[in-house]
Amino acid sequence: MTDRAAAPRSRPTPAASGRGRRSPWLRLLLPLGIVAAIAAQGVAWRLSGVDLAPAVGILCFGLAIVAAAFALAWAGEAAELDISGGLAVGLLAIIAILPEYAIDLYFAFSAGSDPSQAPYAAANMTGSNRLLLGFGWPFLLLVAFLVFRGRRARRRPTDPDVVTRPFAIALPRDNRVELGLLAIASALTLVIALTGRIHVLLGVVLLALFVWYLVRVARTESEEPELVGVARDLGRLPVAARRTVVVAIFVLSAVVILLLAEPFAHSLVSGGRVLGIDDFLLVQWLAPLASEAPEFVIAVLFVVRGRAATGLGILLASKVNQWTALVGTLPIAHAVGGGGWALPLDGRQTEEFVLTAAQTLLGVAMLLSLRFDWRWATVLFALFAATFVFPSTEARWLVSASYAALALVLLLARLPRLAHQAREHRKSVANRPE
Repeated sequence: MTDRAAAPRSRPTPAASGRGRRSPWLRLLLPLGIVAAIAAQGVAWRLSGVDLAPAVGILCFGLAIVAAAFALAWAGEAAELDISGGLAVGLLAIIAILPEYAIDLYFAFSAGSDPSQAPYAAANMTGSNRLLLGFGWPFLLLVAFLVFRGRRARRRPTDPDVVTRPFAIALPRDNRVELGLLAIASALTLVIALTGRIHVLLGVVLLALFVWYLVRVARTESEEPELVGVARDLGRLPVAARRTVVVAIFVLSAVVILLLAEPFAHSLVSGGRVLGIDDFLLVQWLAPLASEAPEFVIAVLFVVRGRAATGLGILLASKVNQWTALVGTLPIAHAVGGGGWALPLDGRQTEEFVLTAAQTLLGVAMLLSLRFDWRWATVLFALFAATFVFPSTEARWLVSASYAALALVLLLARLPRLAHQAREHRKSVANRPE
């Protein structure tokens, strides 16, 4: 899902862009119909009370959540035409992480009364975070490279957001807000590794950072959003009809996700045990694949349309949302569910948090120059893949140390240049005529 505050965009008005084309209602019929049918089968199984086999439950409920997530992403983008300022930012930020919220908070809430659920409480969160950086960022750069080569071969204008020596995606200066927040949040999560728990007080601090982020980005100026795909067709509807459809999609999709979070989570855990697969791994990786799929698709669409910085900004903003709001609400959900003032973590979860925090710090260090080039993308993907090839505890600690060491080297190498840029920026602001 998406958070669009990170990168302003421009687009023609819906009326102008829709001239000479068939009715947007007809264009919406197929995608919304497919999504509705897939979501409906999951809801039907849920309401029927039939006890599905774990593998069938994973498939049926997981596909329904993916369908609802796609619908939320489309409606969230189209809503930017009608909602402005902080309200739009807040709404889209919540939409971006609703599927992760539903699954993670279910486990955290359940762990308050059933400690056996505690090991799964943070699994989806760490999996989705590492998936965003370790796979999402490098994959986006690969797509940008292929699009660049294709446009250049056809002698068409190339993406202004890419540079070629070395090939990289260049980000706007505004994205330093997200990078700073990620660095602060990663440092705070070291408390989790030291204490082996997520305290409610830490959750409140992370949520405060998230609120500050929303306020900060809400004050930035933005242009009309550039809608693509189904969101564009929603934007071409008459104003009253568009608002009605968007609100209906919001409500129905949210109901589907919240209704199916519990059976999907149960199916993941039961499926792992039946199939002989580590149920922690199923919760950590299969659930994020379901919830992150729409966001990846939308980010790729922007890259294909020649807006690579916007695509990467989407994933960067989502990372901020997950690393602050999502982590911050876990101990609160645990307390509301009958647990204590801290969500306890076992050794495995502590390792996962350390690994995720270290990866985040490396990602921040990579983007300090506001460029994400292919060399560091390769490193990021290689370390991400290494944890699958070598799944032992020792390997996870070694990869964590590698992330941290590389982040430190990059930070020390880039600090002088960043300090110089900061001084030049302050001078330009001070000398700017009022």
